[in-house]
Amino acid sequence: MYQVIARKYRPRHFAELIGQEHVRATLANAISQERIAHGYIFSGQRGTGKTTVARILARCLNCEKGPSATPCLECAACTEIAAGSSIDVIEIDAASNRGINEMRELRENVRFRPARDRFKVFIIDEAHQITNEAFNALLKTLEEPPDWVVFVMCTTEAHKIPTTIASRCQQFSFRSVEFSELVERMRWICGQEGISADEGALAVLAQAGEGSVRDSLSALDQAIACCGNELKVDQVRELLGLFSLDALGSVAGALRTSDSNRMLDIVQELERNGAHLQHYTRELSRYFRNLLVARIAGTPSRLIAASPEEQAKLAAVAAAFQEDDLTRYLQLTLDIYRDLQHSLQPRLHLELGLLRLVHAGKLVKIEEAIAALGSSGSPVATPQQSPPPAPRSTPPGARQTAPRSSASPAPAAPRPPVPASGPLKDRLLAYLAAENMKAYMDAVEHAEVTESAGECRLAAPKEFGLALRSADIRDAVQKLLGRAVKITFTPSAGAPDLPASAPPAPTGPPPASGDAVSQQALEHPEVQRFQEMFPGSHVRTVRNLRD
Repeated sequence: MYQVIARKYRPRHFAELIGQEHVRATLANAISQERIAHGYIFSGQRGTGKTTVARILARCLNCEKGPSATPCLECAACTEIAAGSSIDVIEIDAASNRGINEMRELRENVRFRPARDRFKVFIIDEAHQITNEAFNALLKTLEEPPDWVVFVMCTTEAHKIPTTIASRCQQFSFRSVEFSELVERMRWICGQEGISADEGALAVLAQAGEGSVRDSLSALDQAIACCGNELKVDQVRELLGLFSLDALGSVAGALRTSDSNRMLDIVQELERNGAHLQHYTRELSRYFRNLLVARIAGTPSRLIAASPEEQAKLAAVAAAFQEDDLTRYLQLTLDIYRDLQHSLQPRLHLELGLLRLVHAGKLVKIEEAIAALGSSGSPVATPQQSPPPAPRSTPPGARQTAPRSSASPAPAAPRPPVPASGPLKDRLLAYLAAENMKAYMDAVEHAEVTESAGECRLAAPKEFGLALRSADIRDAVQKLLGRAVKITFTPSAGAPDLPASAPPAPTGPPPASGDAVSQQALEHPEVQRFQEMFPGSHVRTVRNLRD
């Protein structure tokens, strides 16, 4: 009869255990020093070896050549424990034996000595499902059991174990198995089974396990049943319903070019191919997480569950984004995933969420906005429109006459040409002059402009941040380069300072009060700068807060 891989290659002694060195070393030393505790709690993620280690511990304690950290695996005790037929090693499923009556039976069973072996070992799986009353019935027995009894409680939710129980046991926390160890374990198993599997297929199987050895081996069993003795990455990925880096990278490509239309096409392709949108969003959030880790920690990194080739691709994509952008994208994809869990219209929510990702890339940092408003010097012009020119004043005594009508309008002044080649900064200044966008020219003149790999970098004093991050500058650069690029502004402390300018005279009617306090408030530099930034504003009332 066929035996699944997860059971066939279950570790039989501590040397075969992977990923739990701290548990293995502690238990092996305790057995060698004959310091065996009467109660243990094994907690951790599913499929990380809790029940397996409990059986290994029972085998070490009851081996005919023991107690030993290296059982012989040949005596009657070792073989019966491995087969699950030992009468002195009792495994209890607490999911179906969770009541007080079952615990009373266990308490009565504890009183009797082992039939043959050295210790009577009780392995309780899913121990967190035992009721409080049942735990109370077991409390006294667990605190002072006979010398021949050892309790091992395995759980995935250690926080549900009462503290009165946990304080009487030694606790071991089982960790998720690292990606590289999972890949190495499956490569060895494939060699034993005569299976040919490429590195990409093994990486996909390890990713599907998410740190669980049992889940990864179950996926390997499924892949062998589907693909036969030769495992290819594309077939395995399609079988498990996972998405490739290219499929997830299409979203990153649309973000680099701020292409909203491409985002809608991506959702359309997912719908046409019958993909699960919620599963895709979960994979997308993991993809942005890996991009963020690659941007911060670099590659190769143990923090990214991917093969070296995939990590190189992630690093190349992450280089095109800033750390704060990737953080924002990750949070938004997590929000999309949360909304899709209860959505009756998943396509609508996914389309809206992907469009929000595009617009999130155009946001200005709040630090830059505050710095631009609070810095000294000339104000930064708003990107929407430049302030209208002030009307010319008529000298006293001069008559105002209506303009004469002319049969033909005056010819428009010729627009200065924009050079087709040359430094991007010079071309950008010429374009702004030709389009009468002089409000941005001062900011560009103080900036250092570089362009590479689909990104235009602008380095200038921080007071020019709002102007250089505006949509008008982005559109101008894209028209000059003939393609979509991302604008990145970097405050430059070494850039030349702004020229000093005399503060403008206050505009608008003065406040009703004409005392010295009002005059002093109107002459304040920040008030005058605010009036310069907003030409249509005027001060109506000045109030002394000391009164």
